[in-house]
Amino acid sequence: MNYADIKQYDIANGPGVRVSLFVSGCTHHCKNCFNKEAWDFSYGKPFTEETQETILSYLAKSYVRGLTLLGGEPFERENQKALLPFVKKVKEHFPEKDIWAFSGYDFEKDITGYMYREWEATKELLSYIDVLVDGEFIEEQKSLNLRFKGSANQRTILVQESLAAGEIMLYDLTTE
Repeated sequence: MNYADIKQYDIANGPGVRVSLFVSGCTHHCKNCFNKEAWDFSYGKPFTEETQETILSYLAKSYVRGLTLLGGEPFERENQKALLPFVKKVKEHFPEKDIWAFSGYDFEKDITGYMYREWEATKELLSYIDVLVDGEFIEEQKSLNLRFKGSANQRTILVQESLAAGEIMLYDLTTE
């Protein structure tokens, strides 16, 4: 897997100060995507052990609340395979820090639908994700008034709570 960027101090992609990893590769190709260069799976730099250690060192800071995965598309099949051992390592080192992911895939239709059953890494990867912002960016539903998402169709989902309840449980952004 390649990555497009790492933000050591990010306050735009989840609550608090976060470390954000922008992976490369996306097949959604949303109209007016903010990160078109990251559609290409070959864009950026290789996601190496050294890269992972750098991110872990950024996460070690006490003021960092968590990790955010976005891109590109973290839930593309080949990206899931590379991200799974990394997020597992993040949770082992920092169980108190949360992990957010942004995906153009729909939680029920795609991720817990066919991916959960058919792709080996999906179920375990999802077990490490605390919050998922799902849904493709839709230019016609774009709003600058939305927190941590670009268009009104996107949802901020509490992943573990939703899996346990068998229904979508949304993150309450008014508490942040």
